[in-house]
Parts: sequence; C-alpha cells; structure tokens
Amino acid sequence: MLCSTKSPAIFPDMDPGIWSRLPEELLDHVLVFLPLKTLLNLRSTCKHFRSLIFSPSFMSKHSSSGSPFSSFLLLSHPQFHHRYSLYDSMLGTWRNFSLSLSILLPSAAAAARSHSSTLLSSSNGLLCFSLPNSCSFLVCNFLAKSSRVLEFPSYPFAFESLTFVSTPFGYKIFVLCSKFSLISAFIYDSRVSSWQTLHNLEPILSDNCHPEGVFFNGSLYYTSPEPFSIVCLDLESGKWKRFGNELPEELTFVRLVSDGEGKLYMIGGIGRNGISKMMKLWKLGNGGNWVEVESLPEMMCKKFVSVCYHNYEHVYCLWHQGMICVCCYTWPEILYYKVSRKTWHWLPKCPSLPDKWSCGFRWFSFIPELCASV
Repeated sequence: MLCSTKSPAIFPDMDPGIWSRLPEELLDHVLVFLPLKTLLNLRSTCKHFRSLIFSPSFMSKHSSSGSPFSSFLLLSHPQFHHRYSLYDSMLGTWRNFSLSLSILLPSAAAAARSHSSTLLSSSNGLLCFSLPNSCSFLVCNFLAKSSRVLEFPSYPFAFESLTFVSTPFGYKIFVLCSKFSLISAFIYDSRVSSWQTLHNLEPILSDNCHPEGVFFNGSLYYTSPEPFSIVCLDLESGKWKRFGNELPEELTFVRLVSDGEGKLYMIGGIGRNGISKMMKLWKLGNGGNWVEVESLPEMMCKKFVSVCYHNYEHVYCLWHQGMICVCCYTWPEILYYKVSRKTWHWLPKCPSLPDKWSCGFRWFSFIPELCASV
C-alpha cells in the first residue's frame, strides 16, 4: 500500500462510538507494550485506564510477555531524603526519582515515621526499607502502589545482615542478628506471611561475614574476611555449611555475585599485605572449582584501589541485567563487567550529584515490575 502524503488535519477524528467498544482483551494487548513512562502517565488519565492496568487480565499478559520497562541502577544516599538518581541502562540516560513512602503506608503513625526510613535492598521490582522506632520493615512495589509492613519478631530492632530475595512465587527476607555473642537468624516468607526463627546458630558464622548474602541454588552464600572463606545457608533446611573448595591464592578481598540463572561469580583482589596489585573475576565451574574468567585492566585496577584507599570493607557487588557491578560506599561511580561482551567499563557519576558528597553511596539493581506482589 502506498503511504498518503495528505495532511493529517483532513483525516476524520476517531469516533468514540467505535473505539469505546474496543474489546478489553485487545486493549490489554496494546497496553502491555507501552514503555514505563507512558504507562505511568496513562494510569492517571482516567479511572477506566487505571482499572484496566491493574486488572487480572492485564497483569497476566504483562507477566507472561516479560517486562517491557526500562531497567535502572538506583543510587541512594543519606542526603537524598527519598530522592534517588536512576541510570537507565537501556537508554544510557540519567533521571531523578522521588518516592513518598507516606502514601504507601497503611497507617498515619507509620507514615509519620517514613521520613527516617532507609532503603535496604531491592529484588525483582520490590524495594525493602527499614522503619526505625517501629521494629518493622516495609516492602513496596511503587509501580503498583502497593506495600506491606512486616513487624520484626525480635527486640531491639538491630541486625548485622539483611538479604532480600524475590521470585515469581513470593519473596523471603533473611536477617542475621547477634546478641550476647549468640547468633540468630530470622527468615520471613511471604508465601505464608510469617517469620521463622533459627536460634543459637553454629559458630560457623562468627567470622564476621560480609553484610549481604548472595542467593544461589536455594542457598545464601557469604564471604568472610581473612582467612577468606565462603559459607552458605540452605533456606529450606536452615542448615549451614562451609564451602569446601579452595579459593585462589594471595587474595586481598573477595565478593560474590549471582546472575539468578544458575551462575555464581567471584570478584577478588590479588596481592600482599592488603594491597591489591590486580583484580580478577572467576566463575564457579561444574566441578565446584573456581575458573578464572577475566582480569581487570591495569589502569582500571589502579583507579579502583585508589578510590577504595585499600579499605575493601567498603566494596560490594551486584548483578544487573547482564552486568557484574563492583561498587564502593565512598565513591559515586560503578565499575562493571559486561558478561556478553567480556569488557570492563566505568559508569561515571550522576551529573546532578553534588561534589561535596563523599560517602554513603549505595547502588541497587531496580527493574520495575507491575506484577511483583508484596
């Protein structure tokens, strides 16, 4: 068919009498392909569109087709006060994002405490916050404007480690606490809406493990400081074990990251006396041994160790859309490895970030998901 060269002004308007009778299942099919920004704008145009977007039929189509939304690296900082910087990893652009937790909280008292909440973790479109002075966590899906407050079963409200794991079937929060030299674990399972408590765990965790675990094959994996080791907890049985395979020699620090699809990676510094001369990436092989994947180029390594000041306690890692991100609490840039291309890159600091901010940077992988249930 030949394209018309006539001005659009001469075409008749869309007849509401016809288009208002468009079957809802066809409209659902159209809406599911809209980008995030358009969908959010459309949601506020009228009650009819809002009810369609949150209808079971649309939710089902959106879930089965895969999320069409952009994926973001979300930057949190104590001075942001519920404002975040988002890096769109698909478009390569920055944007700002404000999240008012008060509109998500079910009670006025909880809403009043929201100003002092802290973003702790994210997983599959869900965000997990702590609510101080209330011994509780807040799990929310800002896209669906849904939330749930989870009362923590222990007092006082203090913990050394929190890991948030979300799957299509629900989510779990794993919290590690120590009191009077005794270690306890608390596991919240959204499928049963209750906490499980594991008291007086084995001393295998007394090595001051890294604050956040890595979920891999049904277990949580932790790394410990020197002498470096890896321990894991089976979430179904509640039993701990030490990872028996040998680690590479002359490690100065070590971190783990999982791609969520059956691969476990390890990032570590190589050197002596706490000084890293190089950084390497390994992958867990089928036989349980660590197979070297890549080395960080020399100039990138020099920059990374200089911004860390050789204090590797500030280093943490995360997986985001095919990238292994290596971050530092004291530095606003991200070093990342693109797995498909086998290349290292720096993600520069956000252009709107004040220069005077020098500590407290925390990055999260954030992939908005309308169907993620709280």
